[in-house]
Amino acid sequence: MQLGFVSAIVPELSLEQVFDLAIETQYDCVEVMCWPVGKADRRYAGVTHLDVSTFGEPEVDRLRQLVETKRVGLSALGYYPNPLSPDASVREVAAQHLLKVIDASALLGLPVVNTFIGRDPSRMIEDQWDDLKRVWGPIVAHAERKNIRIGIEHCPMLFSRDEWPGGKNLAISPAIWRRLFETFPGPTLGLNLDPSHLLWQFIDAPRVIREFADRIYHVHAKDARIDPDRLYELGVTGLMWHTPKLPGLGDVNWRAFFSALTDTGYNGPVCVEVEDRAYEKTFEDRKRSLIQSAHYLRNFIA
Repeated sequence: MQLGFVSAIVPELSLEQVFDLAIETQYDCVEVMCWPVGKADRRYAGVTHLDVSTFGEPEVDRLRQLVETKRVGLSALGYYPNPLSPDASVREVAAQHLLKVIDASALLGLPVVNTFIGRDPSRMIEDQWDDLKRVWGPIVAHAERKNIRIGIEHCPMLFSRDEWPGGKNLAISPAIWRRLFETFPGPTLGLNLDPSHLLWQFIDAPRVIREFADRIYHVHAKDARIDPDRLYELGVTGLMWHTPKLPGLGDVNWRAFFSALTDTGYNGPVCVEVEDRAYEKTFEDRKRSLIQSAHYLRNFIA
């Protein structure tokens, strides 16, 4: 396995500076954020370390030279919008930009693009499955033509009132993944597996790894801490009873997680996704979060 980090945590850096940070903090690779240039409406979104809107052979050559010179790999290109937003204009922008990210990945010879399926939070999953097929059919077909696999992030995106009650991502659980893979047969769609999202949904991570071993295309390393007192007060349908943490600072059983990954033969990237507010105040705090995460995860990744 290769240890990496998600570049969203350092939006102020250029791509070359991100690579330098990876060298300094002893990471093997980086998941590079490819949002459209401009602001976004949530934390960790809107980060553009690679502008795919004008990405061609000259940019490919420069990036390949950077990878060779710095000896830091690319784990995947990442773009996490809501392609099933109830706002048609938001859906269109997300879908069209995702096609450009897929094109850029193909030009680079990079096999995986990570993203969200999306969701209209006000509607039941069953009621928007036809929308899913209509939006995602062309995206999946385009990825197939380009020989790109899509790692679906399975966070429910249910953290705030504007995401209530259903969240902004519907690909959240094994039953839905099975149906998704039946709807789009073939190997194009898979998982960008993150144990923190399984933890607070009370889904058995090693069982997921065993069942979906051939669909795990990328891994995010993020922990989560469950607050039993808030859970007692609010119940599982309440908000803010679980908190993202650095690996090793929450309730994920990392030994069991990596044991299952190695048993199934996974040998791809594992990228730290820093969303721990305790390490967000300054750039030095965020750099320290990467150093600390690497130190912990090197117990499992040589």
